[in-house]
Formats: sequence, structure tokens, C-alpha cells
Amino acid sequence: MSHSIIDHSNSKSFFTMAWIAFVLACGGTLAGIVLLSAAPATKGFLAMGFVFTVSACFTLAKVVRDRHESDRLYNKVERAKTEKFLSESENPVSAF
Repeated sequence: MSHSIIDHSNSKSFFTMAWIAFVLACGGTLAGIVLLSAAPATKGFLAMGFVFTVSACFTLAKVVRDRHESDRLYNKVERAKTEKFLSESENPVSAF
């Protein structure tokens, strides 16, 4: 039975790049809405839709991450049960 530790964390530069991209995308979209030559009601509707879209993206990312972590834990428990069963069946305890 071999145990390997795999680091699934992202690098600091990838984390920073993701936040920079998020801030630039949000800033650009909000600037576009503000500078749009449209009625305030239209701008408000677009801003509201943008805020709800960003909120839904964060919620979806959290749900996907939580499901992935839950599946990893379930698989880890199942793997441990299987390894225990196999080790017990390979080395049966003699009755004598």
C-alpha cells in the first residue's frame, strides 16, 4: 500500500493572476455600463444583472468545489475500507 501526497494547491502567481483578471473584468464591465449612453433604468438593469451573474458564478464555484471535496473524502474512505479488506483476506488469521 503506497501513500502519496499530492499538492493540489495553486501557485501564488496563478492566484494573483486570477484576482487581477477578475478585478479587470469587473472594472471594465462596470465602466462600460457607466459610460453607456442609455437611460438610467437601462444602466441599473445591466448593473443588477452583472451583480447577480458574479454572485451566481461565486456560488457555482463553491458548490462545485464542495462536491469535489466531498467526493474525494468519500473515495478516500472507500479506498481505506477496500485496502483493509484486502489486507485481511491476504493474511488470514489461523485458528491454530
